[in-house]
Amino acid sequence: MTNPDRVPDGAPQRPAPVRGEALGRVLVALQFGLLAWLVWHALQSGRAPLAAWALGATSVALGVWALRSNPPGNFNIRPTPHPAGRLILAGPYRWIRHPMYTAVLLGGVACAVAGTGPAGWLALGMLAAVLFGKSVLEERWMERRHPGYSAYRARTARFVPGLF
Repeated sequence: MTNPDRVPDGAPQRPAPVRGEALGRVLVALQFGLLAWLVWHALQSGRAPLAAWALGATSVALGVWALRSNPPGNFNIRPTPHPAGRLILAGPYRWIRHPMYTAVLLGGVACAVAGTGPAGWLALGMLAAVLFGKSVLEERWMERRHPGYSAYRARTARFVPGLF
């Protein structure tokens, strides 16, 4: 008779759940839902001023730069650090701790500018709150995983250098 709680020798073990991990999954779902709504709202407006295109292009450029500096496989879309991940200090990470979140926010601003009415701006505010919550969780876990994270955090901005 086998014990279902026992992991056979050599079998991969599932990592222990991290406190706040469920909240992280909820925040990711909210992030994608709000971003999808913002894109839909912008497309429904039928207009896209030059400012929206410029913000969208900046968003894509920052996102690509961040991905080139911190390739997939080194991070999660959830705020829990990747088990084998390393701390990235190059590229936009030199100045911004969360350049992917900044890119998402810029994309959200582009959509709010392209959309009509206050609903898009309200959704953008909600997206900013969700990304702030994700960043707080992520930084708590990054400090535990990477000894140099506290010093890095002290010298870099969360989202926008010189502002926040």
